[in-house]
Amino acid sequence: RCVPQSCILASATSMRITLVISTFTAGGAERVMTVMANYWAERGEDVTVITISSQSNDWYQLHPRVKRVGLDVLSQSAHLGQAVRANVLRIPRLRSSLRQACPDVVVSFLGTTNVLTLMASWGLGIPVVVSERNDPREYSIGWVWSLLRSVFYRHADAIVVQSSAIRDWVLGLRGIKAAYVIPNPVRPVRNKVEQAPRHHASTHGIVAMGRLVEQKGFDILVEAFSRCAAQHSDWSLIILGEGPQRVRLQSVATALGIGDRVHLVGQVREPEAILKGADLFVLSSRYEGFPNALVEAMACQLPVVSTDCSSGGPRDIIRDGVDGILVPPKDVAALASAMGRLMADQEERQRLGKRAGEVVERFSANRVMKLWDDLLAGIARLSSV
Repeated sequence: RCVPQSCILASATSMRITLVISTFTAGGAERVMTVMANYWAERGEDVTVITISSQSNDWYQLHPRVKRVGLDVLSQSAHLGQAVRANVLRIPRLRSSLRQACPDVVVSFLGTTNVLTLMASWGLGIPVVVSERNDPREYSIGWVWSLLRSVFYRHADAIVVQSSAIRDWVLGLRGIKAAYVIPNPVRPVRNKVEQAPRHHASTHGIVAMGRLVEQKGFDILVEAFSRCAAQHSDWSLIILGEGPQRVRLQSVATALGIGDRVHLVGQVREPEAILKGADLFVLSSRYEGFPNALVEAMACQLPVVSTDCSSGGPRDIIRDGVDGILVPPKDVAALASAMGRLMADQEERQRLGKRAGEVVERFSANRVMKLWDDLLAGIARLSSV
């Protein structure tokens, strides 16, 4: 590995870690990368965050010590020719930024960005860890990117996933060096967060949170809520997040006669303020990796109902019947039944919510980041031999 003398001197006192992701908008992967970058920066590591996009739409706040690089080469490609030309630009720009950062190790998030990072770092002698943040068996990145992933993932020094089921999928790819399961860290709920003003006039509120896309199954949730609504007229459904399905969800709610009881409030910077004032949280996703929204709700001591996605992510978080309820995915009847049971039973909601708060310790930043520390230290050590 050939690196400038300045990099060698700097790495003698702290680890130089470069994190790469497509954008820094309001998403779960971006939130986790923020936690990781800030954790390392506060500890004194030399951290750089690179995005394929510009910095203009950044949602999360990074520690002042974190160096932020926005390449501003993200664009939507209408056809293959445009995509090829776009990536011809992205790869050398990313490669140049990796050279300038002089990292001891690179960590990349999300399928297509992982492939770009492995391409850009080719021949630089920099160890690269890539991480899948969703269920790649369900979430399609297109056949071209899928083919490139199967080719280039064998060059990653390690692949990090969020459940054993996804790890098994990764190990099914040819030539994989190593795969590790590392969950997402949860931030402790701040004691001084005040409840936000209610977005509804009902006595009780169910909250859901995520991008308004098909994966999150909010259409399933709205239909399930409609089946409970008549028996529980003092309840409303509040959905936090934004996305392309907003109009459709509003239309579904109106068609089911509950348009005035379903509230799409958009993106919220402090979801804790709304979660603390809710009575129940529901995750209705068709598939997931390791859902941050679920962990954040449990950290607020909310009783939760979640679909038991095939990735195993929710199952790794919820102890069914102890601190939450699991139901089969895409099953409106099962979801409605679980919701209705908890809506009718305040004592059961309180019991589940009290145990749900234990998630803060189970997935604490210190515990999760130690797994990352051990992994990166081992890889950096091997690469220096």
